[in-house]
Amino acid sequence: MDTDLLKTFLEVSRTRHFGKAAENLYLTRSAVSFRIKQLENILGIELFERLRNNIQPTAAGERMLGHAEAVLNAWERAKQDMILNQQHSAQLALSTGDNIWDAFLQEFLQPLHLGLEGVALRTDVLAASVMTRQLIERTLDIAITFDPPKLDGVILVKLAQVKLYLVSKQQGVKLAQTPDLSYIKVDWGTAFNMTHAQDFTMLPLPVLHTSSARMALDFLLNNGGCAFLPEALIQPHLDNGTLYAVDDAKCIDRHVYAAYWAENERLTHIEQAISILTTDKHTD
Repeated sequence: MDTDLLKTFLEVSRTRHFGKAAENLYLTRSAVSFRIKQLENILGIELFERLRNNIQPTAAGERMLGHAEAVLNAWERAKQDMILNQQHSAQLALSTGDNIWDAFLQEFLQPLHLGLEGVALRTDVLAASVMTRQLIERTLDIAITFDPPKLDGVILVKLAQVKLYLVSKQQGVKLAQTPDLSYIKVDWGTAFNMTHAQDFTMLPLPVLHTSSARMALDFLLNNGGCAFLPEALIQPHLDNGTLYAVDDAKCIDRHVYAAYWAENERLTHIEQAISILTTDKHTD
């Protein structure tokens, strides 16, 4: 099957518009329509309901989304494996969840590059559901996440403990005073949300809810307020006095896990990478 058909299908699914998909793919609208029709003819099903100014995937189209992404990911992995140059004998695909780059992983990219001799790295930031699906499809070697998947045959390794502190631009703020501040809520996963709902009911409704700690930090520095942010990201600001910890707010801990298949042809390289990721003062 022509992978361009799948790429076009995914773009139409994303934009819900043939014209916008055509612009993004540098094609004519008729070319996009023709590709979708080709794919539908191959599969023998309709993938979209074509209503005026309203393109919606059919039930079959919704099911096709995951399959299309899996095929394209596998094809991309195959191409990259084939074009590895003489300096690289293997490729390791590593993905991380939202915020783990800023909170933990950033300092490890260079050690991984230097420590995995002859290994080319592929890294992505993905939603937890996408990482789980790619693990199942075997197109991902290591998933690094706060909320690891529980799959038979998948090994889980605790890499680090990330400390999240409630910080503010104002010095000397107490927890009881936070209702008078703007609150920026960062999505730190399921366990964080449970602790947050139980112990921090006094916090006001957020003026910004984001999955990006970096975005929350920028918003906080520009507009004031308070937010739970990781030690690694806020330490320079605590040191120079641009941010302050809310004195009586307890720290919330989140653990970072690596998940990988026990049976993987790149297991030696995976174990080397895990060893590098756990050789650090953050490991608990």
